[in-house]
Amino acid sequence: MSVEPGDLAARKAALRKAMRAARREHVGAIDPRMKALLFMRPPAALAALVPAGATIGLYAAVGDEAPTAAYARHFHEAGHSIAMPWFAERGAPMEFRRWASPHLEELMEPGPYGAAQPLADADAAAPDVLFVPLVGFTAEGMRLGQGGGHYDRWLEKFPHVPAIGMAWDAQLAENLPTEAHDRPLAAVVTPARLYGPY
Repeated sequence: MSVEPGDLAARKAALRKAMRAARREHVGAIDPRMKALLFMRPPAALAALVPAGATIGLYAAVGDEAPTAAYARHFHEAGHSIAMPWFAERGAPMEFRRWASPHLEELMEPGPYGAAQPLADADAAAPDVLFVPLVGFTAEGMRLGQGGGHYDRWLEKFPHVPAIGMAWDAQLAENLPTEAHDRPLAAVVTPARLYGPY
């Protein structure tokens, strides 16, 4: 039985609402001292997906999203360039700009969607590996995003770039509704384990 596009969109919207609430509850229950120790460095098993000298695409976490600041510092200190999403305005395509130093938050400014982004005069950058936020994921690497489609459209243009999800363990779903453009992740990192690389 086929699912109408409108029905699928409604299912995804309801799922996002429920999964955001579950994520908020999960993150709120973590002791702040423990939370500060999570997502400090990528698992060693991801090394095969991150070649030497690769430009690493990361995101500035908003709200209860899995944090990336420590990953940015880790990769920067290992000699990688850091690229962050950048939007000229709401509705504009997602681009990437270089974050010159993950130790200096003043090199970021508020973007049109509420996330911090590099300054407008930062150099354009093209990630070789991209860490992505998500609302939900499956053990097989399918991802439910925020709903804006920014990452889907960018990854469609750059199919050779591996996308790695970052998530809390509570974001694992048994299955997710998918569409033809939904691309499996190369791996998913949570505080408890690494799913993949696939």
